Amino acid sequence: IGVEMRKRQAAHIEAPPQAPGQPRPNTCCLCWCGCCKCLWNEDRMERSERQTCTKMDSIEAAEEQHPSLEEALSWARSFEMMLRSLEGREIFREFLRSEYSEDNLLFWLACEELKKETNPSVVDEKARIIYEDYVSILSPKEVSLDSRVREGINQSLAEPSNLMYEEAQLQIYTLMHRDSYPRFLNSSVYRDLLASRRRTCLDT
Repeated sequence: IGVEMRKRQAAHIEAPPQAPGQPRPNTCCLCWCGCCKCLWNEDRMERSERQTCTKMDSIEAAEEQHPSLEEALSWARSFEMMLRSLEGREIFREFLRSEYSEDNLLFWLACEELKKETNPSVVDEKARIIYEDYVSILSPKEVSLDSRVREGINQSLAEPSNLMYEEAQLQIYTLMHRDSYPRFLNSSVYRDLLASRRRTCLDT
């Protein structure tokens, strides 16, 4: 029986490759009985999974955008330009998180979104969410607003509008611009990004 088994296995090893379009049998040199746990089938599945992962990695790599060196350098020239850039906001947010002041940027962005709303019911809902998240004295994310601006917001809650946080937003913008932004430009977060972009330029 052992001799016969070896002959069958050898026949599979020496067998010519299948012609294109013809189905391959469910047997291989290691599984002459044709069982469903054939190692050839397992290897084929693993190859398919690896190819799928490679394709997904390629898609993710294509979707992951990085700022150019020129764009990253422009952030040092203009705070406004940095905030208008998605990548600029993300890297600035990373820096603010290290200083425990990320909520300033999140509040500013929430106000920007509110200003775009025209539906009264949506305006009312978003305005109250912003108040509860960032303005209320009970909020764990309370941003630094002076008492006059805070009182104005409290009065506006009776009839919320998409511009009710405009003064508060300007105050937080000014705080980030004058206080956080200069430190960001001197931070390792920003310097490392510039170094990375410069290396990429040299490599290409």
